[in-house]
Amino acid sequence: MLNFEEEIQKFQPSLEVEDIEGAVYQEDLTDMTDILHEVIEKTK
Repeated sequence: MLNFEEEIQKFQPSLEVEDIEGAVYQEDLTDMTDILHEVIEKTK
């Protein structure tokens, strides 16, 4: 059974839309394009 008081204490509100963009761009995210470029450079 859930302890609602305990769950409420753990709650953290989600970021607002404007804040999400800044948080995402601050992260160093590697995507498949970055990986492919690195592999191509290593094979040259």
